[in-house]
Amino acid sequence: MSSFWSRIVVALALLPVVLGAVYLGGWWVFALVMFCAGVALHEFWLLARPLAPLALAGYIGAALALVGAELSGMDWMVGGALSTFALAFLLKAISEARQAATIAISGTVMGVVWIGLGLGFLILLREIPDHGRLAVVTVLVAVWAGDSLAYFGGRLLGRHKLAPHTSPGKTWEGLVFGTAATIFVAFVALYKQHFLTIGQSIVLGVVLAVAAPLGDLFESLLKRDMDVKDTGTLLGGHGGMLDRIDALLFAAPAAYFTILAFS
Repeated sequence: MSSFWSRIVVALALLPVVLGAVYLGGWWVFALVMFCAGVALHEFWLLARPLAPLALAGYIGAALALVGAELSGMDWMVGGALSTFALAFLLKAISEARQAATIAISGTVMGVVWIGLGLGFLILLREIPDHGRLAVVTVLVAVWAGDSLAYFGGRLLGRHKLAPHTSPGKTWEGLVFGTAATIFVAFVALYKQHFLTIGQSIVLGVVLAVAAPLGDLFESLLKRDMDVKDTGTLLGGHGGMLDRIDALLFAAPAAYFTILAFS
């Protein structure tokens, strides 16, 4: 099966699962996010193996962050993530690995902050009173639409490289297609929903259109730094879990704080 059709099949198979969990909310979203975080962290530990990350500390810190987000919101989520510092220090103190403590602990904490907190904001978005379901669906669909249109637009019309040294496959033409799709989806999803005004929905679309590609480029930079193409093969043509959610890890926090600013 070609990469193109593999991407289609995987997307069609996972879409009902993700949207179903978002619709039900609560611990269903938590379970989905926890699963994604565990797989993505595993892929990150493999990617960052030269840094000798302290995986156990990372798993525990991310889990505490997500539990905190589900039970008590932002404060406990951040507190859970920050526990990674102490846990990583304790594990490094008894570790026999030769990698420098600064590098090992920094790599561990970065994984938790990037993946754990990034996904934790999806939980916080779902917990927005009265409109949490709409907020998460809008973010997910807008980011997916932007990513898909950027992919197809780049393949059809792409001529000018966006970041040739970081991600050679991305083009400015694809970015234009993706940006237009993201803003359009955010506008349509929130239009006359008594949640955000028309202007605010467009601003949210712009924020997502900026944050999502940055999240994608950030992961591309790490992969290029470690000289790998994909973080895994779990999702077929999409690559690994981290390859699939990289845009959301920047988009979800950006969306949350944008909506918070409008409330």
